[in-house]
Amino acid sequence: MKKEFWFQKNVLVSGASGFLGSHLAELLLEQGANVTFFLRDYVPSSRIYESGIWEKAAAVRGELEDYFALERTMNEYEIDTVFHLGAQAIVGAANRSPLQTFKSNIEGTWNLLEAARVSGLVRRVVVASSDKAYGSQEKLPYVEETPLQGTHPYDVSKSCADLISQSYFHTYGLPVSIARCGNLYGSGDTNFNRIIPGTIQSVLLGQHPIIRSDGTYVRDYLFVKDAASAYLLLGENMHRKEIAGQAFNFSTEAKIDVLSLVKLILHEMHSDLKPVILGEATAEIKAQYLSSKKAARLLGWKARYGIEDGLRETLPWYKKHLELKGIV
Repeated sequence: MKKEFWFQKNVLVSGASGFLGSHLAELLLEQGANVTFFLRDYVPSSRIYESGIWEKAAAVRGELEDYFALERTMNEYEIDTVFHLGAQAIVGAANRSPLQTFKSNIEGTWNLLEAARVSGLVRRVVVASSDKAYGSQEKLPYVEETPLQGTHPYDVSKSCADLISQSYFHTYGLPVSIARCGNLYGSGDTNFNRIIPGTIQSVLLGQHPIIRSDGTYVRDYLFVKDAASAYLLLGENMHRKEIAGQAFNFSTEAKIDVLSLVKLILHEMHSDLKPVILGEATAEIKAQYLSSKKAARLLGWKARYGIEDGLRETLPWYKKHLELKGIV
């Protein structure tokens, strides 16, 4: 990352009240950027409010489905760079309400890209995709050339948003690049339906952690600070012809099954609790993990945190967060 690159740049972060958005916004502010948040909801438990990050940035309340709110924001705040992280990001919510997820993640993406296209000021757009965009594949790890073929609602929404982003580069020359990460974890993730926050909360409450699947599902996990630095690095390099219009995987390349992950968390928390395996998970892919060799080759990027290091930095935040909430 180059601190001088972001100094005084006008940067829009959609979904800044989200988990990754808060870390990305914090990095940008530390490097002197003029940051504007585009937010739908006020979420008091969000890290941007708890940490005071929101006090250092402009904030616009609006929905991604509202094209004119996005156009106005980019115009009036003279946005130079957009990090598009705003989305409905919960797999279970997508399965329960696919239309809301499609509107937010697909329509919201084309609205944002179109507003960036007509603004005349935007110089780079980094779009958050996901390993879920690849869908179920026989050949793993996913590489960037792997076809995008999501099947379940959330996965489909990410496949579509990813392809729409590519189309805006190839058709209109809009400077877009796409980041595809595995499962993110770290301080600030308050979605306790996810395996890492949920397991940590259960242990702090003295309860047996719950595994919804049979425990054999395989994923890779990326520490949120590594993801945030990857996004900034991608934005800094979009002037290069081999970067603009491209998608990049970001991963530690260290896959782990869910049961082993839960046991690792229990070990790091010095807990004798045993996980309860429900075996009820449906509409989820058995194995997903990424190759980040392209990011290493073209961006010089490599994850700094292994899973143990990331967990050790994460655990104290959850203890403090839940104590402040009066939960533990």
